Amino acid sequence: MIELSEEKIYVGDVRHFFSRISVAVIDLIGELKVGDEILIQGKTTNLRQRVDSMEIEHKKVEVAPPGSSIGLKTVDRVREGDRVYVIRVSSQAP
Repeated sequence: MIELSEEKIYVGDVRHFFSRISVAVIDLIGELKVGDEILIQGKTTNLRQRVDSMEIEHKKVEVAPPGSSIGLKTVDRVREGDRVYVIRVSSQAP
């Protein structure tokens, strides 16, 4: 039987949140790709979602490198200072 395990990889922090359009500005220290499953956590935030699209300087990108600031549409409210993690799923044989 194969076991699936999840790993949280810290990739950045929320710098600002535009509530009217539900977009977070995230400063990245790690790479983020369209299709990644992410977790945004803070004191009152616990949001998990897939990255459907993201922008750098108002241009859509598929991959955002470390050191970039991205705009990301979120499915719920997030807050400045919330931490952003990529969820990696790996399979392990017992």
